[in-house]
Amino acid sequence: MRVLFINSVCGIGSTGRICTDLAQQLESEGNEVKIAYGRKGTVPVQFQKYAVRIGTDFDCKMHAIQTRLFDTHGFGSKRATKEFLKWAEEYKPDLLWLHNLHGYYINVEMLFDWIKKHPEMQVKWTLHDCWAFTGHCSYFTMVKCEQWKSHCSYCSQLRRYPACFAMSSVSKNFERKRKAFTGVKNMTLITPSKWLADLTRQSFLKEYPVEVHYNTIDTSIFKPTPSDFRERFGLQDKIIVLGVANVWEDRKGLFDFYKLAQMLDEKYVIVLVGLSEKQIKELPKNIKGIQRTNSPQELAAIYTAADVFVNPTYEDNYPTVNLEAQACGTPVITYDTGGCRETIHTDSAKVVEAGNVEGLYKEITIR
Repeated sequence: MRVLFINSVCGIGSTGRICTDLAQQLESEGNEVKIAYGRKGTVPVQFQKYAVRIGTDFDCKMHAIQTRLFDTHGFGSKRATKEFLKWAEEYKPDLLWLHNLHGYYINVEMLFDWIKKHPEMQVKWTLHDCWAFTGHCSYFTMVKCEQWKSHCSYCSQLRRYPACFAMSSVSKNFERKRKAFTGVKNMTLITPSKWLADLTRQSFLKEYPVEVHYNTIDTSIFKPTPSDFRERFGLQDKIIVLGVANVWEDRKGLFDFYKLAQMLDEKYVIVLVGLSEKQIKELPKNIKGIQRTNSPQELAAIYTAADVFVNPTYEDNYPTVNLEAQACGTPVITYDTGGCRETIHTDSAKVVEAGNVEGLYKEITIR
């Protein structure tokens, strides 16, 4: 069987690693596998045999500019998509497995027109967020947004990913997505949480079967991993409160960590992994910032060195960071948002109401 994955990245980031894990599994079962991706990023050497790039860095930049001006994320990249679909037509996949289609790299209308011309092809689509059935945003748990169930004419998150700073096309986007994404003959939707599955069944995608497949992690990597992390950063006598994100922003709870830093005494130090250079320069003195690492082994060592892992995310589907920390033997405290509660698998893990920084503080200091 020939299998084709489509995702924004290949072999890096959470969705990129999910795709390559699946690719390795399917290949071991005797299948031919390719992963089409569009975002800039180095594909790890061991996964380059799968990788097929959609478009170029320039194509992504132009799609992003179009989005900034006209709020048309997912409807650019026409030339890149046309060239990719020529290749896909020759590859002739028996199974097409979609993942993140947002990311400024593919035209979803052209892609789904092609899919509908091949009703014999099995299609799976793993939804990692809400973007497929909204007019703009990837998540809407922090805003009163019930219109997505029928129509969508306004979005209070217009300037957040995928950000637009000029003309809103929210209502039009919603209708274009509904027309493009419905009517596929042989498609199954997959969500990594019951929370997202429930939302999907209420959306215009309700015509498709929805399965919940929890994301997994590689426990041969994410396990208690001794290291010299504390010594290297001079944290031998500190209680380490750890946070990890691919990109730190408001919705990931960055400023809640700032509040925690003011509340915790000098026995504690907050370590945040995944910050940009600019963010690191702006940190309070009792927060240690580390840039993003693509090394799972290094990340496992950091999880293990920490005394507690805190995930104050306001919008999330099924955060694998919670799974990774628990697998490394580190207690987890997470906000009760999205599918976060579904990631709790140890007695030491605790769930706190979103926005309750005082609750985080109490759970940290009671230990």
